[in-house]
Amino acid sequence: MSKLRNTIKRITQPFLKTGLAYYYRKPRKYKYQEIEVLVHPDVFPPHLTLSTKILLDFIVELELQYKTFLELGCGSGIISLLASKKGATVTSTDINETALEFLEKASFQNDLKINIKKSNLFENIEGESFEFIVINPPYYPKKPKNVKEKAWFCGEDFEYFKNLFQQLPNYISTDNYVYMILSEDCEINTITTIASKNQLILTPVFKTTKMGEKNTIFQITTT
Repeated sequence: MSKLRNTIKRITQPFLKTGLAYYYRKPRKYKYQEIEVLVHPDVFPPHLTLSTKILLDFIVELELQYKTFLELGCGSGIISLLASKKGATVTSTDINETALEFLEKASFQNDLKINIKKSNLFENIEGESFEFIVINPPYYPKKPKNVKEKAWFCGEDFEYFKNLFQQLPNYISTDNYVYMILSEDCEINTITTIASKNQLILTPVFKTTKMGEKNTIFQITTT
């Protein structure tokens, strides 16, 4: 990240934090194409963040008809709903029960079928296989105080990525695709190092810069 961007973030962050708190004081609708979800204040917000929209634009181009699809840590679940609309058999997981409750309502309202499960990573879907796995992970190395913050913070020692990359090799094959988005705000070198220790490779497959922030979608494969 550039020094200029760091300076801008340092100046604007207090105002942004206050603005976000005010904006998300109540549930807010979010729409992509004809799909609409209601996002609870305790759920990761796709409105003013970039990663969800980037993933949606990426996934809408994939051929998903009759494919099995997992959104690991689904948040609002709009990615799962899009995959279902495109004909995939979709499983959505999260540790946030509020997110899952709101997604269940959204799936009914959008008339889209999704298999919704509470699961910490692969804990409650162990042994299942998926042709596509999509992950929008918590980026920042800080200890989360509650379930809501676990959508943002991966732990002081990158515990989220250590656990994810330890489990993920069991769900990767030559016949499936695993995609994860990371911002330049992440400590990408640390994350890729953790991946390599678990015999995983992160290969960039899509890059974009929006609002001055570079985001990359990686395909994850085994070595």
